[in-house]
Amino acid sequence: MDGRTAGSVVTGTSVPLVGRRDALTALRGAMAASRRDGFQFLALAGEPGAGKTRLLGELAAMAGGDGFTPLWGRAAEYEQMLPYSALVDALDDHLDTRREDVVRSVGSGQAALLSGVFPGLAADAAPAGDEPALADDRSGLARYRLYRAVRHLVGALAGPTGLLLVLDDVHWADDGTLEFLDHVVRHPPAGPVLMAVSFRPAQAAPRVARLAAAAGPRGHEVVVGPLSAAEVRQFLGPDVSRGRGMALYEASGGNPFYLEALARMGGTDVAELPPTVLAALQVELGDLSPGALLVAQAAAVTADEFEPAIAAVAGEVPPAATLAALDELVERDIVRSAGGRFRFRHPLVRRAVYESAAAGWRLGAHARIAAHLAELGAPATVQAHHVEHSGSFGDQRAVEVLVAAARAVTAHAPATSAHWLQAALRLMPDDAATREDRLALMMELSWAQGISGRLAEGRDTARELLRTLPEDDHPRRGRAARVCALMERQLDRPQEARALLLDELSRMPNPRAAAAVPMRMRLVAESMMRVDFRAAQAVLDLMPDNADDWEPGLAVAVAALRPMPALAARRTDDALRYAEIAGKLLADAPDDHLSEWLDAIAWLCWAESYLGRYGEALRHFDRAAAVARSTGQTYILTNLLAGRAKTLVATGRLAEARATTEESVEGARLLDSGQQLVFALTQVCLAESWSGDDEAALRAGDEAVRCGVGAGETWEANARYARGQALVNAGRFADGIEAVLDACNRFESPRLDPGTLLQACETLAYAEAAQAADAKTDTKTEAEAAARAAQWAELALRLEEPRLPAYCGFAALARAHALCRRDPHAAAEAAEEAARLLAAGERRLDAGRALFTAGLARLGTPGGRSRAREHLRAAAEVFDACGARALKARTERELRRLGVRVGGGASTATGGEAARFGLSPRELEVALLVAEGLTNQQVAERLFLSVRTVETHLSRIFAKLEVTSRVGVATALKR
Repeated sequence: MDGRTAGSVVTGTSVPLVGRRDALTALRGAMAASRRDGFQFLALAGEPGAGKTRLLGELAAMAGGDGFTPLWGRAAEYEQMLPYSALVDALDDHLDTRREDVVRSVGSGQAALLSGVFPGLAADAAPAGDEPALADDRSGLARYRLYRAVRHLVGALAGPTGLLLVLDDVHWADDGTLEFLDHVVRHPPAGPVLMAVSFRPAQAAPRVARLAAAAGPRGHEVVVGPLSAAEVRQFLGPDVSRGRGMALYEASGGNPFYLEALARMGGTDVAELPPTVLAALQVELGDLSPGALLVAQAAAVTADEFEPAIAAVAGEVPPAATLAALDELVERDIVRSAGGRFRFRHPLVRRAVYESAAAGWRLGAHARIAAHLAELGAPATVQAHHVEHSGSFGDQRAVEVLVAAARAVTAHAPATSAHWLQAALRLMPDDAATREDRLALMMELSWAQGISGRLAEGRDTARELLRTLPEDDHPRRGRAARVCALMERQLDRPQEARALLLDELSRMPNPRAAAAVPMRMRLVAESMMRVDFRAAQAVLDLMPDNADDWEPGLAVAVAALRPMPALAARRTDDALRYAEIAGKLLADAPDDHLSEWLDAIAWLCWAESYLGRYGEALRHFDRAAAVARSTGQTYILTNLLAGRAKTLVATGRLAEARATTEESVEGARLLDSGQQLVFALTQVCLAESWSGDDEAALRAGDEAVRCGVGAGETWEANARYARGQALVNAGRFADGIEAVLDACNRFESPRLDPGTLLQACETLAYAEAAQAADAKTDTKTEAEAAARAAQWAELALRLEEPRLPAYCGFAALARAHALCRRDPHAAAEAAEEAARLLAAGERRLDAGRALFTAGLARLGTPGGRSRAREHLRAAAEVFDACGARALKARTERELRRLGVRVGGGASTATGGEAARFGLSPRELEVALLVAEGLTNQQVAERLFLSVRTVETHLSRIFAKLEVTSRVGVATALKR
């Protein structure tokens, strides 16, 4: 039993730990892993009273003994909507005492951002600089910036000595805290950080139960079960008879907290033991004096951790009497001192005390606290919890407080904002005097629900708003219907979105009136999403370019929709002309004219990217994204960021693309929109693949395809194409060819844009040529693969559009792949032409690939070594500038074979040198351990991987380093 001596349980103050040997071993293992390998995530799962908090206390003692700084916070049952309460509880006092050091560590900009949540940093918060204030970003992605800042803060607090961050009872945590936990297990902080949480499985959201698994090899889960009969006997000690001990064990089921509560009832007959833990606690409370019970009830209403003065107000008890009662409560171990404040010994005790008070009395206590806080001038966010529980119908001041509180937290805690807006609406009468205010609040509520990831609730609120609006209020009904349709689209319900729009249009006396145009625009977008460009064009053909009664910005929105259907119909001149017109209108329009039409403007941005107008596309993506942030349109912002990332990949700006995709993915996850997540993951897949991280690329591509949304629509086909490209880049040619063909629907009514189809042909030609090279011992297989490569090159030539310079080099590059083995001279000339065309079209990375192909082809021509070196040097420079690590490493290997000295002269590899070898960071870890002589099993144990995963990594390492043995790996790393 871990060598501890058990004593008799009577006071419940400091009881020695009994049993839990396996749990303690797991805790020590997590501590050691954190010290050795950095961030670790530990989850303790167990029923109420199982001893999770006690084990966390043991962990805190271990951490302190190991030099870690232990910080502890707890979520509370009756304050579940308070934003980030557990994190604030854990960190704020620590930040307050070290404010200057923290600001220096994280920077004034991030400190200002953090001060919106942590009052301890507010006093020294400087202007945010490059970090916009939370309140300035209404998109919902302010939370992502906040989570990133908290992650950096945690790493800074850890320093070299380490940090233990405990968050107890996270089954009661608010959405913001849970989102942060989900973020941090996927983006670990730097340094030795151990984050430990506890939760009750039956009360926790599924996302809580998945956290340890989401952390991968850094995650640990400990299930805290009941004590055994022998452990119960040890727990009770020798003063409790064996018979009574067995009765207590059977009554408690081995639950330590319930057992302790029963053990306190030493004089109670075994047959009269209470049947539940709450009943046992009620018996315990019955022994308190009336004054102590009143203060306990007032404290239970006040807060999880309370100040005596507030409890005195709640209970209408004089301060001196309150302190005397607290002495009794501490002596009975009902509450425990926490500095100048107090806390109940366990959430179950608080619940028993709270429920022991009459409901009417509790309402009055909340009202007294709310009035006291108002007199003190406390912020609306501090008052809101008590106002919500005490406000009466028609109480205008209560409504004002709740609305003010909701608006104060919208940016960083939209779920809490939505909760308080709903509370305000419940108190607001539905009559003529308040009708307009109610309608405005309902729209605000729908928006808050949407950006908090509760899209279905936001859609339902918008539908309720639509039902509430008068039938003849066509402008507002049209806007509400458009919002509903957008949310249905995010929920992957395009049929419902279309039906809603058509139904609302049918109610209008004049379907071509200005009020109908926004809904018709949404119908155009829905048609384009499902690749029905003819239907989209038909609707656009019936819409004028402008009208006298149109709202400002509407003409820009209509113009923004016109290029994409023209491009899909291969009316390239029209598409370019429409893009030029829309671009000029957009440049002349102020931001406030654009905010309502960003979903249409996004189509212009994407069309410009597809047309190869990359400079214009990036300018418009950036401007639209800025407007989306300031107006809270998350569902459009994530889409704009994905499009921006696509454009950056096309122009070879891979580092910027990867940073943009990270923000897009986080926004989509916060929004909980499958559609937006697929958009974002598609670009992650491409950015990581061209950067050289095959593992991350395929992980993103697999997830995008696995989402299973968007069947039959263009964005779903793009996700499958990206995955196919990543497979080809990873050297899995057969799988990649099949995936690309599937994404293109084998070129029979494909759902991809013309430019992507052209790139697909080049990819297929490359993959088939690579397979032909691999099959050089099989003449028939080699000839068949070479013939297929030639076919794809021919199709690329047919698809080429001379009026789109950005894509003109792909046909030539496909031809170079097809010719590389049978006619190196012609292949070299084709690749050189491709490099020139692609560079002219701003496709820098693809121009580098063409130079690399030209260099390899020149090696097969008489006297071509000099030009080969020239091409390969130029390709290496391009890949280095683009951040294409694997391509650069491959190019440098070819240069070394030609006797060209490249790269650094270090004798051994370090973690920062993964790019030099063309390996992903994980592959480099495996390679270094293999070079040290470790077996696959030992590598798996060291990196917390399966042996099969290690074998997969090793096969890729062999291919990338062009070696065939473990000795070859060691030799390659020492070059």
